[in-house]
Amino acid sequence: MTMMAAIMAAGVSAQVYVGGGVGVATASTDNDDTTVFKFVPEVGYTFNDQWAAGIAFGWEGAKDAPKTFSVNPYVRMNLVKAGPVTAFIDGSVGFSHTYNSGFDTDEFNVGIKPGVAVSLGDNFSFVTHIGFIGYDHEKDNNSKAKIDTWGLDLDGRNITFGLYYSF
Repeated sequence: MTMMAAIMAAGVSAQVYVGGGVGVATASTDNDDTTVFKFVPEVGYTFNDQWAAGIAFGWEGAKDAPKTFSVNPYVRMNLVKAGPVTAFIDGSVGFSHTYNSGFDTDEFNVGIKPGVAVSLGDNFSFVTHIGFIGYDHEKDNNSKAKIDTWGLDLDGRNITFGLYYSF
């Protein structure tokens, strides 16, 4: 209740935004098709023309397949604004947990996610993130195996699209 009151009070000054993204993908094998769903709601607060902070929560999964829950707080710095288009970077710290009978991993990452926002009017924006630059640590909780990765990741799984509504 306190969080909702704070969001509503901050909304009077047109600085709170909500949004996120959804995704659907199908993976096919020789004898089976699996449809994966992804849902990532997000809430944030714009401090001024250059700075914002927010948090995204995610869930991804399919029937009879591993499921993932994630939490990703971030600080956003707007770099360049040209008309309705703003280029930004998100400094983020993320945690995710993947689970399914016998499959249990935790992942921690810290880094930068570049992106672009396009204003679609007074209250709506289209937002895309393109890649990840930073550190990623993954641990298999069953075998205790660990993988540490540093670098730049620009593959198709790190391109996201979403819609934001500002109060």
